[in-house]
Amino acid sequence: MSEIKKLEIVRFAPRNGEGFYDTLKKKVNAYFKDNNIDPHANTAMVTKTVLILLMYLIPYAVMVSGFVTNVFAFLGVWVLMGLGMVGVGCSIMHDSNHGSYSTNKTLNKLLGKVIILVGGYHVTWKIQHNILHHTYTNIEGLDHDIDAGAVLRFSPNSKWYSMHRFQHIYAWLLYGLLTLQWATIKDFKQIYYYHKLDLLKKERKTLNRAMFEVAIYKIFYYAVIIGVPIFITGMPWHWVVLGFVIMHFVAGLSLSAIFQLAHVMEECEFPNPDDNRKMQNNWAVHQLRTTANFSPKSKVLAWFIGGLNRQIEHHLFPHICHIHYKNIAPLVKETAEEYNLPYVEQETFVSALVHHSKMLKMLGEKAA
Repeated sequence: MSEIKKLEIVRFAPRNGEGFYDTLKKKVNAYFKDNNIDPHANTAMVTKTVLILLMYLIPYAVMVSGFVTNVFAFLGVWVLMGLGMVGVGCSIMHDSNHGSYSTNKTLNKLLGKVIILVGGYHVTWKIQHNILHHTYTNIEGLDHDIDAGAVLRFSPNSKWYSMHRFQHIYAWLLYGLLTLQWATIKDFKQIYYYHKLDLLKKERKTLNRAMFEVAIYKIFYYAVIIGVPIFITGMPWHWVVLGFVIMHFVAGLSLSAIFQLAHVMEECEFPNPDDNRKMQNNWAVHQLRTTANFSPKSKVLAWFIGGLNRQIEHHLFPHICHIHYKNIAPLVKETAEEYNLPYVEQETFVSALVHHSKMLKMLGEKAA
């Protein structure tokens, strides 16, 4: 993470009341009103929530039951838990921490805390994702999702190092370490970092309170995810630890692929503010120019990753539950075309991966 300093925010251009976003919001609001649809979770979303949680909890229950004695089957269960982590993070925790799951704030907070079950901390996640990433998408120094330190270069505005020439090769290994980093040291580092930037106050947390909470959550997580299997399953401890690492590698690689395909793409922009810290576009147009969709026709993928293959819709309407993205997407695309604005979309997941890999290679070339 970059050197701690005052957060130098930027100002977006104002909307004129008749532009892209104002027109789009009227269309989207009319869609929900005319069809008498609540923009929050519906019955299908509630059913999905239960199924996704079971995708994570059932493999764990099978593992600790002691019935799985074969090493390969044992490690296979951890792979399934890794996939379950992806579902929990994308389909439940994500909407809840955006406040889009329910009108009930208590329910949103409760479901948002399921991130604890997969090794994370909801407070630091909300600061990095909701406040910084969603507001300042792809802006160097403000969007921490494109700040991977020196080892990876996600923006043409980041410092170039010679090792970046090979990042399109080694990035995939590092992607697999994403959630393992969350589960170990990243939350502690972020708490201190966000405290220095006065961002903890937005979540009504003091430094000591946040440190205490994350320590308790980590102790609980490791006791359940590693301690219980070691003492109950009878499997040697090193197989349990290996399974734990495999689970996180599967989850980390999957989650990294999902989120990097939305912003670190050839077609996405990485705009800089002017000398007065002002951006050329308003916030909504900025989101269109820095965000991309992928695989819009895949119902299975959309179901599993919480509609995050439609990141454009998500960035423009984070307060709407992802279950509705497929229905408002035509309105977004239509309005973008109406105002001659980009609507970037890769037809398949594979093609998006190829484009992202090309972007990594391009960013790895020495800057002029």
